[in-house]
Amino acid sequence: MTGLKKRRRIRLTGLGFCVIAVAFGIIYVALGDAVQFFYSPSQVAENPPEAGRLFRLGGLIREGTLNKSTRDASFVVTDGGHSVKVVYTGVLPDLIVEGQGAIATGRMQGEIFVAREVLAKHDEKYMPKEIADALKEQGFYRPTQ
Repeated sequence: MTGLKKRRRIRLTGLGFCVIAVAFGIIYVALGDAVQFFYSPSQVAENPPEAGRLFRLGGLIREGTLNKSTRDASFVVTDGGHSVKVVYTGVLPDLIVEGQGAIATGRMQGEIFVAREVLAKHDEKYMPKEIADALKEQGFYRPTQ
């Protein structure tokens, strides 16, 4: 009798692990590339996303490229290796300045990234870890003091 209970427990445990593995597999497939926080300009150049695909682009705003008007803005995001021009319609955050980190959400249209949202750093020393890692990878990172 105890052998029967032990076999049932082993079968239920195995079945439970199989159900959990299948659930994780479904979640992994459903999320796809959405798990990645952002793409750097070098990643976009090396492996361009499908046309019309929504993703995040992050890097530093290149000096001399920030153009703001009342409702429209454009700038170039770089990681030291590659650069991508970003256009945005809307009011940019006040913290968007040249030489600082930014992350934009949007889609590529040809060679231009059309952003629907632009995020900036929140103080003079902060840079998102992912951007800092991408810049270090390119040899372009300069830590702030």
